[in-house]
Amino acid sequence: MKVAVLVTCINDSLFPDTGKAVFRLLRRLGVDADFPEAQTCCGQPMVNTGYLDEAVPVVRAFAHAFAGYDHIVTPSGSCAGSARHQHGLVARRAGDPRLAETGPKVHELSEFLVDVLGVTDVNAYFPHRVTYHPTCHSLRMLGVGDKPLKLLRAVRGLDLVELPAAEECCGFGGTFAVKNAGTSTAMGADKARHVRDTGAEVLVAGDNSCLLHLGGLLSRQRSGVRVVHLADVLASTEEDA
Repeated sequence: MKVAVLVTCINDSLFPDTGKAVFRLLRRLGVDADFPEAQTCCGQPMVNTGYLDEAVPVVRAFAHAFAGYDHIVTPSGSCAGSARHQHGLVARRAGDPRLAETGPKVHELSEFLVDVLGVTDVNAYFPHRVTYHPTCHSLRMLGVGDKPLKLLRAVRGLDLVELPAAEECCGFGGTFAVKNAGTSTAMGADKARHVRDTGAEVLVAGDNSCLLHLGGLLSRQRSGVRVVHLADVLASTEEDA
């Protein structure tokens, strides 16, 4: 099984430890994954804002970078959703079906662990009270369901508490947060209030973009709640603690 990791732009730029956590976790599970150095963006920002023509060379670079792999793992429901559901649109626009060949091989991290590797207990240790936010693309576009929750419930020391109104959007939405800042902030404030109501120490999600948005709100509210990506939790061990 030949596996590659799509680290994503935001993790490469702002959250490199999450990418490193994915590799530590996969190696612990016996998966020797590659990091194709030619990888860049998945093309989602261009497609989401209607620039399909501009997305063509980006998706072509993606298809080239990940050609030949059986599975492509990414710590992002958003980018996995883009590759699986948007690359076909770009391929049709370009008249080049080869651009859509890698998309079906892309898995969000929890999908790969549960569906491909068949594991829910990854021998992690994270002694904290945690609540989980299911991000929109993972929930609605990918349909990951309770896979992240199954993984979290198996983490030793972790106290998982249910997040009220969990399926409501956090308000980030990429460029939506820029173009509709007031609405985005109001939606995020609602989500942050629900997080505080749980009494959790840590908010976990599968997309650092959403955690960046919510982490900023929770920090300004002086809530004491920190945000941690699912990969970082699953990669944690007693030695780390």
